[in-house]
Amino acid sequence: MDPVWLRHQFIQETSLISSYNNKNPFPSRPWLQNGSVLAAAGATNIGLKGIIAGGITGGIEICITYPTEYVKTQLQLDGKSGAGKEYTGIWDCVTKTVKTRGFFGLYRGLSVLLYGSIPKSAVRFGAFESVKKRLVDADGNLNAQRKLLAGLCAGVCEAIFAVTPMETVKVKFINDQRSPNPKFKGFFHGVSLIVKENGFKGVYQGVMPTILKQGSNQAIRFFVMETLKDWYRGGDNNKNVPKVVVGAFGACAGAASVFGNTPVDVVKTRMQGLEASKYKSSIDCVIQVWKKEGPLAFYKGTIPRLSRVCLDVAITFMIYDSFMDLFKKIWP
Repeated sequence: MDPVWLRHQFIQETSLISSYNNKNPFPSRPWLQNGSVLAAAGATNIGLKGIIAGGITGGIEICITYPTEYVKTQLQLDGKSGAGKEYTGIWDCVTKTVKTRGFFGLYRGLSVLLYGSIPKSAVRFGAFESVKKRLVDADGNLNAQRKLLAGLCAGVCEAIFAVTPMETVKVKFINDQRSPNPKFKGFFHGVSLIVKENGFKGVYQGVMPTILKQGSNQAIRFFVMETLKDWYRGGDNNKNVPKVVVGAFGACAGAASVFGNTPVDVVKTRMQGLEASKYKSSIDCVIQVWKKEGPLAFYKGTIPRLSRVCLDVAITFMIYDSFMDLFKKIWP
């Protein structure tokens, strides 16, 4: 057989195979670009990577920032005046807590948030990465509406599967500490009492305001974060964003979410406290707070929440991006 002809045929077939492998057989699925089998595996892995990186991130972040969350919750639970008014401000809350319960009194309820922060962060980032992969265009970009949608989906998922039970138990623990005779002896004891007294719904109080809060939170945060990253990259998706810059963008995203949804956070906190029974519904809570404490009551705890959230989101995105970069190197 003619060796020249064989060589010509081999080159043609190799060229065809290469062309097919580099072509996306599913144009509606841009994540399958550059080799359908490998890209499909990558598309599946990205959600799992997000879950693992998010879980680790959540545990580290909450250990750093919990005292500000404690102070914020105490101020939101504080009445306007009279017997229910216990603190005059942030510093008063800190000093009274340290004086009566020691420095680690500022970490009361940490175990509740720690148990919940790991799955919360895992669900948030896993959901965002999964939804994002399905919304990107052929160039791997998201428009403004899709950024908001991806963040909203992440927030709703974390609200339902992690945040509502975690936040309800946390608020009840902190609220219990304010009473003359605290009855919760520990995490599992407290949860068992809550379920015994209120049933399973006792750990799902305030689910609607929590969905509103987390949905709007993550929609705002991911939108701001992704927009700032796109601006920094200038159209080059492969350009690396330094971790310090990621932290600064995260702080901006956190601040935007605080000013956007603190009123929802206040209603959520009231609906999850031990005195939630005095409100017929979230709407009734809004009406009562407005009538009895005025509109500014919906921004109680804004400053401690602002300091916590800016630090929280900055740290979270820096740690998360670091782990995702590591996974790209060791986990194709």
